[in-house]
Amino acid sequence: MPGIKDATAVVGIGQTPFAKQLPESEKALACRAILAALDDAGIAPAEVDGLASYTMEETDEVEVAKAVGLGDLTFFSKVGYGGGGSCATVAHLAAAIAAGQATVGVAWRSRKRGSGPRPWKNTASQLPTPAQWTRPFGLLRPADEIAMLARRYMHEYGATRDHLFHVALACRNRANQNPAAIMYERPLTREMYMTSRWISEPLCLYDNCLETDGALACVVVSAERARDCPQRPVYVHSAAQGLPAQHHGMVNYWNDDPLTGPAWTAARHLWKHADFTPDDVDVAQIYDAFTPLIPLSLEGYGFCGRGEGAAFTEGGALEMGGRLPINTGGGGLSEAYVHGFNLINEGVKQLRGTSTAQVPGAATCLVTAGEGVPTSALLLRS
Repeated sequence: MPGIKDATAVVGIGQTPFAKQLPESEKALACRAILAALDDAGIAPAEVDGLASYTMEETDEVEVAKAVGLGDLTFFSKVGYGGGGSCATVAHLAAAIAAGQATVGVAWRSRKRGSGPRPWKNTASQLPTPAQWTRPFGLLRPADEIAMLARRYMHEYGATRDHLFHVALACRNRANQNPAAIMYERPLTREMYMTSRWISEPLCLYDNCLETDGALACVVVSAERARDCPQRPVYVHSAAQGLPAQHHGMVNYWNDDPLTGPAWTAARHLWKHADFTPDDVDVAQIYDAFTPLIPLSLEGYGFCGRGEGAAFTEGGALEMGGRLPINTGGGGLSEAYVHGFNLINEGVKQLRGTSTAQVPGAATCLVTAGEGVPTSALLLRS
C-alpha cells in the first residue's frame, strides 16, 4: 500500500477505567474514551470527519457524533469479526486520510462484556451455517473452538501447558506494572496456573481473557498534520487484513492445515509493504483472547518457523529483555479485554516512550488482531 506507508499517524489515545462492572452505558463509555483521545491529540471534536469501529459495536456513528459534537462526517466504516477487526479500524482511517476522504479520524471500541451477557447465551442465534458444523458437537463457545486447535497443536508439535503458562505469565507480569490493568498487583504463579479449573480442556482459567467493561479510542491524522500535534506521532507504517481461502471461523475445518490461520494471510501482505522485517520489531502487542493464539501468531507473522511458536516462548523470550516482549500493558489476559483495542493504544504508548513497561528505545511495534477469525494487523513506527 504505497499510499498508506507512513502517510498517517496516531496522535491521540484515550481510555476509560477498566472493571468487571462499570455503571455507565456503552455509549457513555465510548464518548468518554473518544473525548479523552481528542484531548490527548489537541484536536477539537468538531474537526473530526472520519469514524471507524466494529460491526459488533452497539454505539453507532450517529449517536456518537451527536453526543460528542463531531463535525460533518465524510468517511465512516465498521469492520466485522469481533477482535479480528481491531487493527483494521485504524487501517481504514489511514487509507481514507491518505486518499483524501477524511482529515481527522477516530477509531473506538466500547464494550460491557464484564457486566453484560455472554454472546453464546443467545440461543436464537446459535446456528448460523458455519456453527452447524461446531455447536451441535459441543463447541459452544470461542474457548471450545480454540481448545480444539490447541489440542491439535500440542499433538502435532509437542507443545505443553508450560508453554501456554509462559504466555499467561508474561501478560500478567506486565499487568502487575500497569496501575490501569485489572490484574495490577495480582501476581500469577505456575502453581496457580496448573491447579486452576478447566474452562475447556486443555485451556484452564488463566488461558482465557478477562471479561471487562471499558472503552478505548485513538485519533489518526495525516503525517503532515501530526507534526503539529502535542504528542509524539506514531506512524502507521503498514497495515493488512487477512481472510484465507476456504476459511471457517476459529476451527479452520476446510483448510489443508487448520493451524495455518488468517495471520498467515495478513502477514504476507503486511510485510510485503513494510521497510523492515520481523527481526526488526522491538515490541509486539499480539491478540491474546486465549494463550494458544500467541504461538500461532508468532509463527504466522514470521518470528519463528512452523511449529516453533511454543518453543519460542521458553527462556523468558516474551518478557522484558527477552527476544520479543509482548503485550506490555497486560493484554486481554491481564489488562482488559475490549476486543484488542488496548493493544493498539499500548503500541502507541511504547513508541511514545510512555508505557508502564517501557521497552528501551522501542521504535517499531507489531499490533495484531484476533487470530482464528478474519483478522488484521498494523506495523507502527516512531
